[in-house]
Amino acid sequence: MNKLLLTFCLFLSLPVMAHHSFPAQYDINQPVNLAGTVTEVQWTNPHIFIMMDVTDETSGDTVNWTLELGGPNALLRLGWKRDSLKIGDHITVDGSLARDGSPLVNATSIIQTATGRKMLAGSSRDQTPQ
Repeated sequence: MNKLLLTFCLFLSLPVMAHHSFPAQYDINQPVNLAGTVTEVQWTNPHIFIMMDVTDETSGDTVNWTLELGGPNALLRLGWKRDSLKIGDHITVDGSLARDGSPLVNATSIIQTATGRKMLAGSSRDQTPQ
């Protein structure tokens, strides 16, 4: 009984990895390039999310897009810092659109307009077999 209880406790102590697969949510055949202004940065596990306002070229309306990036540790290894992007920064993003048509992108890279600095986004696309 003690071994069973110990095994159960060890199982509960393992980190939970509740990740979705890239192809389940995003379409690699729908690449997108967006330019706009950062409105929010959520530096959280398991993914970092950046919200940005983009002006629709056709209607002139502003659409708030959500960018999904890799996790904090992955981005730190790619040279990111918590303050790499700030509200008000102008950026250009490459990525893949969400399958459901929502303004959601799995970002692959982000370019800071002011500096021209290109940052990789730690996309889950990069771990998906093609």
